Amino acid sequence: MSSDKTYAVQRSDGEWREQLTPAEFNVLRRAGTEAPFRGEYTDTRTRGVYSCRACGAELFRSDTKFDSHCGWPSFYAPLAGDRVEYIEDSSMGMRRVEVRCASCGSHLGHVFEGEGYGTPTDQRYCINSISLRLAADDE
Repeated sequence: MSSDKTYAVQRSDGEWREQLTPAEFNVLRRAGTEAPFRGEYTDTRTRGVYSCRACGAELFRSDTKFDSHCGWPSFYAPLAGDRVEYIEDSSMGMRRVEVRCASCGSHLGHVFEGEGYGTPTDQRYCINSISLRLAADDE
């Protein structure tokens, strides 16, 4: 993964490989994609905060998660606009917008607009479960 940006959390590929499983490394650091309908958080309804699995930065709240039936967890907004960064992505022969963690530059997924979901933002942040870690709210 290459970027001109300097991130608050910086590690070498070797350090990331020590911290992450091979599957996590592939998605988070190589912009891979996990298989649809297999991720840990695809159908989760637990209330809490979703953080970057690589660096722990808080990214999404469960109250912005919705059922999109696309095979990956979907959110209509990040916790705050500065928590994620957006990268133009035309790697699959179409225009997409990649979503990365703004703290460490790890790949999270993509954001799509205008799909007709009844969400306040008309956006779908399609995020790999393997890119996230959920901390449940205290009951």
